[in-house]
Amino acid sequence: MTRFSTLVVATALSALVSQGVLAQQPAAPPAYAPTVGQAGKDVIWLPTQAWLIERMLDMAAVTPQDRLVDLGSGDGRTVIAAAKRGLRAHGIEYNADLVEHSRRSAQAEGVADRATFSQGDIFQSDFSDATVVTLFLLQALNERLRPTLLAMEPGTRVVSNTFTMGDWTPDDEVVGESGCTSFCRAYKWVIPAQAGGEWRLGEGRLALVQRYQMLTGTLTLDGRTMDITDGRMDGRRISFEAGGRRYQGEVREGRISGQVEGAAWSAERPG
Repeated sequence: MTRFSTLVVATALSALVSQGVLAQQPAAPPAYAPTVGQAGKDVIWLPTQAWLIERMLDMAAVTPQDRLVDLGSGDGRTVIAAAKRGLRAHGIEYNADLVEHSRRSAQAEGVADRATFSQGDIFQSDFSDATVVTLFLLQALNERLRPTLLAMEPGTRVVSNTFTMGDWTPDDEVVGESGCTSFCRAYKWVIPAQAGGEWRLGEGRLALVQRYQMLTGTLTLDGRTMDITDGRMDGRRISFEAGGRRYQGEVREGRISGQVEGAAWSAERPG
């Protein structure tokens, strides 16, 4: 096409637009992008640093067999990082714009088949199928979630950026890289099985007092009552000392089975 012909076509198109015969297409709005510090339902949005996400996943010892749920998933970066390790990972986020942003990011990173997101309230959502739970919430919110977390399957790992669970002592903790000045720490808890109460060991008696994963109490054997020390739960695994002997075992369906100094021992709930 000659320069003269191009000019004629351009002039004709301009005239058609001005007469309304051809409508100008409005420019597409820019894609939504979150802003650090923007207000949310319960907390402002602050992204977890990439290196800390990796440390949190390491703390949880994630494997491709795990199902991770991130509560308050923000821009989806924790879910996406987990999906890149081969996990099925899901984020629950109240802000619908952040949910759509996360889905676009997962698609762009090539993990949309394993990284999924839903809009919802974390306090009204069912995430009981998770084997790993991650969160970056205030301590008050963590404590509010605590009863729900403690009711999950024993052995489920919970990892929190910066904020604790109140008087529930963490099982593990990592501190950030040198030079990190804020939000540089993570904590891990393992959901314990419920072992508190009375147990029978043949003619003996085991009385356990449980506070989260910690155990105290007494063991009565052959008419001798011994205090339990250094007792704790690690998921379904139980361990304690009594009378100078170390007891270890697993709690499952009203029974404890394990070893003490190479010999088998077991206990059952009465009744």
